[in-house]
Amino acid sequence: MRFALSAIFVAALTTLAPTIQAMDPRFKDTNGDLVADPPSNASEFIDPATLVFAYTPVEDPAVYAKIWDGFIEHLAKTTGKKVQFFPVQSNAAQLEAMRAGRLHVAGFNTGSNPIAVNCAGFVPFAMMASKDNKFGYEMEIITYPGSGIEKIEDIKGKRLAFTSETSNSGYKAPAALLRDKYKMESGKDYTPVFSGKHDNSILGVANKDYPAAAIANSVKERMIGRGAVKADQTKVIYTSQTFPTTGYGYVYNLKPELAEKIKQAFFNFKWEGTALAAEFSKSEPPQEKFMPINYKQYWQVVRDIDQAMNVSYACK
Repeated sequence: MRFALSAIFVAALTTLAPTIQAMDPRFKDTNGDLVADPPSNASEFIDPATLVFAYTPVEDPAVYAKIWDGFIEHLAKTTGKKVQFFPVQSNAAQLEAMRAGRLHVAGFNTGSNPIAVNCAGFVPFAMMASKDNKFGYEMEIITYPGSGIEKIEDIKGKRLAFTSETSNSGYKAPAALLRDKYKMESGKDYTPVFSGKHDNSILGVANKDYPAAAIANSVKERMIGRGAVKADQTKVIYTSQTFPTTGYGYVYNLKPELAEKIKQAFFNFKWEGTALAAEFSKSEPPQEKFMPINYKQYWQVVRDIDQAMNVSYACK
């Protein structure tokens, strides 16, 4: 079944929710695009000898280090810099690395994007898409055949696996949905457990360790595509509207010429025949290129859900 977190539903949520905390005071947004401006003082720009790149830690970092090899080589050639892949183990580690100046270029997952923008000075500019500009994924609540769960209400009294509290599809969207549409409170009507990553949740359901889980279907499709899980090991009881997927960008205080070369590297990367294409074309829609994005526009629905969940963008 496919349902939508409709504009009316989100509006109802945000009417009741307090305004979430905005950008950290160390950053400025004078043009209203909701991302940090470059420093006004040229002495504050950084020009690292080695660029550090990290992909969102939704799946096995060792697997994705190999998948990104071709792009890393292209990024190094385009920028004239050494590029190091940083295999982050958690969203918190990725956020802290950029805030501390140790991470320069990254793909932050959907739910982490607003926190990275407001707390770490992340400037997202690209997202994976199909050749005809179709993009995104849906949040699914899945179970396994024979679990006794046929609809959302059947989760009552059972465990529901989330990924991490910063994840849009792995926590925030499903928790808001269950609370406000189905009147099911976490810890009261069901027991939340946190697996840490989408692949952990999917494998947990497939192996009957969890009766149900909230996941990003793009991750599930890629896992099915490479044989990590079989399609008939899980079944879907809820599918949301389409959300933006991982946002790619750089830290706000990179030297402007370097930032521009990084953008060029994303947009002129040739996907055909690469490990990146082999992995991400398994999604639906297939992810076959990087397309430009506008954070203010594309992440509006995510910020609305954050507001509904009273998520703070304050840096810890």
